[in-house]
Amino acid sequence: MGYRFGRDDIAYLGSAAGRAALAEVDRLELTPATHLRDIEQVRRTHGEHTAALVETVRLRRKAVAKLPGSGDWLFTDDALQQATPALVARHRAGRLAGRAVHDVTCSIGAELAELARTCPAVIGSDLDEVRLAIAAHNLGIAPVVLARADALTPTSHDTVIIADPARRADGRRTYDPAKLQPPLPDLLAAYAGRDIAVKSAPGLDFDRLGWDGEIEVVSLDGAVREACLWSPGLTEPGVTRRATVLDSHGGATTLTDTDPDDIPDRAPGDWIIDPDGAIVRAGLVRHYAAKHGLWQLDPQIAYLTGDTVPPGVRGFHIEDRFDLREKTLRQELSRRDCGSLEILVRGIDLDPDALRKKLKLRGSHPYTLVITRIGRTGVAFLCTASAPASRA
Repeated sequence: MGYRFGRDDIAYLGSAAGRAALAEVDRLELTPATHLRDIEQVRRTHGEHTAALVETVRLRRKAVAKLPGSGDWLFTDDALQQATPALVARHRAGRLAGRAVHDVTCSIGAELAELARTCPAVIGSDLDEVRLAIAAHNLGIAPVVLARADALTPTSHDTVIIADPARRADGRRTYDPAKLQPPLPDLLAAYAGRDIAVKSAPGLDFDRLGWDGEIEVVSLDGAVREACLWSPGLTEPGVTRRATVLDSHGGATTLTDTDPDDIPDRAPGDWIIDPDGAIVRAGLVRHYAAKHGLWQLDPQIAYLTGDTVPPGVRGFHIEDRFDLREKTLRQELSRRDCGSLEILVRGIDLDPDALRKKLKLRGSHPYTLVITRIGRTGVAFLCTASAPASRA
């Protein structure tokens, strides 16, 4: 769980002496091999501040990929894990540009930092005094008002409410809306009639929520990061599902359920495409296929197929197709001198690692095996993978 910071720690770490000490500690390796030696060196020089200094340097190093530009920020381990990646928060801030906003679960200020770039008035509140002190440090001179307040008690007017309920209960990740902290039903009731955006786990059962606004699923660099519930006043008419695909180079593509979804029913083409997880989770596979001239291998399976690969996407060129039999796969892969084998599976209860061991591959050529079903029949497509095609 990491070191438990107190307000005295935050005051020290933000002081001139604390900043100098952090710079000194950051010059240490702090690896498992050097840990004991480094800790002893810090303890000799900085005594009671050792744990706070070492933990802060460790967390800053960990935060680099998730929160670029946060080099002088303070964190707690839990808060860093829960923080929204900067590019995802920036995307949301862009949708709220020009609006006054109130983040009622602001934590250490990661979301507030992005909102302050685009919104004329920004308020952040939290019950945790330590996290509020950290947020004040992290935001510096940014024009943000911070206050200690319960997320379930409305304390602002004429603002868009943003909330990020904690997704753990009893130390475990939960997908039950009633077990989030604060509970999602209570949060929505507290702000009934208000414009609100609520971050949630993409694994929630959206169909059971009864949400009458938009559910946006967001991925970053191929990994699904979150779902966001947008109230009707914050979305376009008719949109109830949106998939947003972001990348670290600034790319952003979006689909909604108002886009066309008419696709043909055809035999497999030359390529198989595995759509981004945000598209799959948002239920927009057919919409993505229609946009790029693709179709489905099976109406119930998210794999797509076609004769070309969409720009910026990795495709799998079909070399052959087999019945899903272990003996057949072993013989065919051996005949093709297969060595490394990527195995992708949808719609079949199969452990790729266990299958790879059984195939006893000893060759030198790399392949991808796409295993799925068409109708009730299990099939295996032997493919060669392409690098992502360049965008136009």
